[in-house]
Amino acid sequence: MSVSLVGAQVAEKINSKMAGVAIDFNETEVWVEPQNLVRVGKFLRDDEEIDLQMLNSISAVDYVEYFELVYHFRSLRRNSTFVLKARCYGREDLKVPSLVGVWLGADLQEREIWDLMGIKFTDHPNLKRILLWEGFPGHPLRKDFIR
Repeated sequence: MSVSLVGAQVAEKINSKMAGVAIDFNETEVWVEPQNLVRVGKFLRDDEEIDLQMLNSISAVDYVEYFELVYHFRSLRRNSTFVLKARCYGREDLKVPSLVGVWLGADLQEREIWDLMGIKFTDHPNLKRILLWEGFPGHPLRKDFIR
């Protein structure tokens, strides 16, 4: 059985390397600003004690007031898991940095989030719709999508 990394400890490690970047945490999760995702991602992957080499999944949640990106990671060597989150405010022209350069497994997941939620991932190598056709009007998993 895998063990969840403790949010407070990971937040402390992040902030010791990048002051103030971990803006909130709870027992098993840490929140960062979207513009810091790549820096934090590289740190979580490369730090020998954390060692999150595997990106399991990325999802997006529409809370109307903001969107939240949820990243689930695993360390196979350490048999641990971790959740990183970022809140994106606004409804129009949302942009966050792509993590494809850190984990190739982010590729299709970011495309799916773009397609269904409308969050653009800057520096993504091929950000185009994956489930719907180009020109589809809107992003159908948004709470304000009119059917």
